[in-house]
Amino acid sequence: MRALGLDVGSKTIGVAVSDPDQLIASARETIRRQGNKVDIATVAAMVRAEEVGEVVVGMPLELDGAVGPRARRVQRFIGLLEDAIAQAGEAPGQAPVTVLTWDERFSTAAAERTLLAADVSRAKRKQHIDALAAQHILQGWLDSRGRAP
Repeated sequence: MRALGLDVGSKTIGVAVSDPDQLIASARETIRRQGNKVDIATVAAMVRAEEVGEVVVGMPLELDGAVGPRARRVQRFIGLLEDAIAQAGEAPGQAPVTVLTWDERFSTAAAERTLLAADVSRAKRKQHIDALAAQHILQGWLDSRGRAP
């Protein structure tokens, strides 16, 4: 069962997907935001298509760990996503999809450093930064579980 990582921003949503063994996260794509209804439908369709068991959403906490306005927007998004996934129902023989959060502080900065180290141009960095941030979020969650290959 795969895991899906999301970096939910105000203009885009970065998406990453794990391998079936949930060891390695790969940046997948960046979705241009079109409103919660369309965005939720797009992510819910990915959950079904990729046979996802867990959705890991980056939580943009403040530097002191407090829940600020950005985190509250992401919490609303998560609530809508959970509702959409529940309404879609589970595939036969599949466990319910779990939506959880992961502290995403500094994930975009880490993604930026990775792209700079790879000497990626500014224009290309802008295209890939959100998906790579989602990869960092998802890989952090995968690594925290301590599974060895």
